[in-house]
Amino acid sequence: MKWFLLFVAALGLGLATADSSADSIETTYNYYRLPTSLRPQKYHLRILTLLENPEDLRFSGSVKILIEALENTKNVTLHSKNLTIDESQITLRQIGGEGKKENCVSSTAVNPSHDFYILNTCQELLAGNTYELYMPFAADLNRQLEGYYRSSYKDPVANLTKWISVTQFEPASARLAFPCFDEPDFKAPFVVTLGYHKKYTAISNMPEKETKPHETLADYIWCEFQESVPMSTYLVAYSVNDFSHKPSTLPNSALFRTWARPNAIDQCDYAAQFGPKVLQYYEQFFGIKFPLPKIDQIAVPDFSAGAMENWGLVTYREIALLYSAAHSSLADKQRVASVVAHELAHQWFGNLVTMKWWTDLWLNEGFATYVASLGVENINPEWRSMEQESLSNLLTIFRRDALESSHPISRPIQMVSEISESFDQISYQKGSTVLRMMHLFLGEESFRSGLQAYLQKFSYKNAEQDNLWESLTQAAHKYRSLPKSYDIKSIMDSWTLQTGYPVINVTRDYAARTAKLNQERYLLNTQVARAYRGGCWWVPLSYTTQAVQDFNNTAPKAWMECGKNGESLPKTIQDLPGPDQWVIFNTQLSTLYKVNYDAQNWKLLIETLTNGDFERIHVINRAQLIDDALYLAWTGEQDYEIAMRLIEYLQREREYLPWKSAFENLKRVGRIVRQTPDFEFFKRYMKKLILPIYEHLNGINDTFSAIPQQDQVLLKTMVVNWACQYQVGDCVPQALAYYRNWRAEANPDEKNPVPINVRSTVYCTSIKHGSDSDWEFLWTRYKKSNVAAEKRTILTALGCSREVWLLQRYLELTFDPKEAIRKQDSMWAFQAVAFNEVGFLLAKKYFMDNVDFIYKFYHPLTKDMSRLLSPLSEQVITLSDFNEFKDFVNNSRQSLKGLEQAIQQTLEIMLTNVQWKERNYHQMSRSIQQLL
Repeated sequence: MKWFLLFVAALGLGLATADSSADSIETTYNYYRLPTSLRPQKYHLRILTLLENPEDLRFSGSVKILIEALENTKNVTLHSKNLTIDESQITLRQIGGEGKKENCVSSTAVNPSHDFYILNTCQELLAGNTYELYMPFAADLNRQLEGYYRSSYKDPVANLTKWISVTQFEPASARLAFPCFDEPDFKAPFVVTLGYHKKYTAISNMPEKETKPHETLADYIWCEFQESVPMSTYLVAYSVNDFSHKPSTLPNSALFRTWARPNAIDQCDYAAQFGPKVLQYYEQFFGIKFPLPKIDQIAVPDFSAGAMENWGLVTYREIALLYSAAHSSLADKQRVASVVAHELAHQWFGNLVTMKWWTDLWLNEGFATYVASLGVENINPEWRSMEQESLSNLLTIFRRDALESSHPISRPIQMVSEISESFDQISYQKGSTVLRMMHLFLGEESFRSGLQAYLQKFSYKNAEQDNLWESLTQAAHKYRSLPKSYDIKSIMDSWTLQTGYPVINVTRDYAARTAKLNQERYLLNTQVARAYRGGCWWVPLSYTTQAVQDFNNTAPKAWMECGKNGESLPKTIQDLPGPDQWVIFNTQLSTLYKVNYDAQNWKLLIETLTNGDFERIHVINRAQLIDDALYLAWTGEQDYEIAMRLIEYLQREREYLPWKSAFENLKRVGRIVRQTPDFEFFKRYMKKLILPIYEHLNGINDTFSAIPQQDQVLLKTMVVNWACQYQVGDCVPQALAYYRNWRAEANPDEKNPVPINVRSTVYCTSIKHGSDSDWEFLWTRYKKSNVAAEKRTILTALGCSREVWLLQRYLELTFDPKEAIRKQDSMWAFQAVAFNEVGFLLAKKYFMDNVDFIYKFYHPLTKDMSRLLSPLSEQVITLSDFNEFKDFVNNSRQSLKGLEQAIQQTLEIMLTNVQWKERNYHQMSRSIQQLL
């Protein structure tokens, strides 16, 4: 599944009690996992969906499960949640094995805390026998974006709301749609049959097998799909809709179709063309053909995640699949490519081989994230997206994993409600980052052959991370890419089983030409005593020197090792250059660690960056030096003077990645300093820094079609955004002129003169400096837009106003179900208001005053609610505000259920801001004034 990260949302599960006609008796079995005495062999699933009456959208059906008994047992325990089950119709019979006996269900019980539905049997079920369980069920198509739910869109021609139905089962919501063994390890084939009105289309994981009229309902049909391969319940998918599709099958390949609502089908071209190409790349990369006869991808108007990798029927949020050349920016196009590549990578990593339990969710998500970047790079090398994605992941994790409240990549899970918290940056981006590290230290041959062996060995089965480490260790020893005494498990466990990452302190002895290295965990909270910063990571050490400048070799020249008891062993590196030459560790940031050098080495680096041939330092390492210097200054391990002198060189920098690294760091400082009297110096400094690159890129003018490198398009988009924020050059007046021209168009929904890549900046700037009617004009465009990416851009820009009453009204519109903002998009509007300096206090107050209402609004997908917290955490900078928020959290526990991890991280970030302001504010301000 892909959650929008920078653009991410995720899945939270509330525990509702099972609504069934069974007696709610707590049984003695109260373990969170299903008993292992039974295994499903096959499911026959029949579902009738009623979409005609908008007042009564529901489904009913039956499931026939063939079950093998592995041990004797007196009950069948499976999952069911919020389903109405008519017990008088449940049947159980023995169909295979010794001496067939009559059997039946004597009574049932429910365990609501684990969603168990327990059927006590008349006769004991005996090991070795097979049984057939038949259960009928019914429920409403819910509005909660999980299980089997409803979604809708407006048909502009008929001016009608059209309803469709679709599933979202990951991680544990198949139980909301039919009774089943709802754990990843219970794989079985599925035969799905859907009943629906013949004016609709139905799709599922497999191709259609046959269609016949419904026995009693006029104009209704039954469509049976081919039997699926064995798969986990969370990958089952089906939808009844009136969508159109675009076929785009490649020769000798699976049938490939892309679906969307009829009035958006023209936005499917890009995904339809990109999808089959990346599927073919994976067949080659994994050495295994895509195992199903067809694959569909569908854009769903209401969708809680970014996308979901159901086998053979991938579901997407519209913004993640649809692309309009007339309305979507290059960044939007890259996002579509990246999400499609991520979901199709899952068809092997996740679907063909599935984790045994959610502890190893990262095996699915980290892999799909990493392999997707290989896929996109292969198909669009001109984007240089591999470098962008790698750096972006590293920047995210350097921040998130420096919190004490972070967690390991592989984490124990004992409640369904905890699973959803694992769909986070640690599983996705840190998972991807450590796999990239392993790919780089193993080399292509070992990495690929280890992966292929793993996938072949566990095809249609379940695996744990140790199984992967075994396959990779064998390959590494075979191809001699690791010393025989090393194994992947020891190395990688240090990255997946412990929280955090190291900072490596490099102290050079210039006379002896050596360097002494030691490591400790890097933490943002400076009040944590050194004793608690233990931990040891196996670190592959790559480095280069000023004389050699070989940044292409990312293979380790040495390793930092851990002792028998996990203690970190110091390392000495020999044969380094003399005192007139720098050393840079971690070539191309191939490993997740920060580096702190001694003062002389920093001095040499600053000299090369500001006066020397700085472009010979690899672009990723330039981004690394900026990030490391600013982080180490933030936590006081380094002087702000060094950090600020280092980023002075940016006036010469013309590449995207170093600027991205600098802006990410300066944004955080800016959010604190803008609430203080010294902001004037910071503003002047930012102007001085940005002006040369702004002018080099010809300002906000539309020169995009003349820019050959795609990452320069992203650079210009980003620089223009910052230039308008800090009123650099002609940015603001030009933005306002573009907006005025747009407002003057006779038909603004058809014709928009604002250059696509700077629309977000032009809209935001114009709303910030504009009138009430400027705001109304944009809100009208939002309601009329048919393109998800454009709607997202407008939603964010509307939060840029400085009018308190407008912002207050906008907050209320955001959470009003009768308004035009879909629930899945509400957090973008809230975040836009909250990140705005005028809106911050309003949003914080709105959140604290209405927390009960907001909780109910998102429930059960409380994970979306946690996205409202990041703008609050970034801007609280005083101890009194921190304490106020802490008290609020303590008094609102009920309305923050399921957000425990997000709340802890929010409080910790607030605390580190308070520490920064007390420790660094004056020093930083002084070093800036010296540079003006």
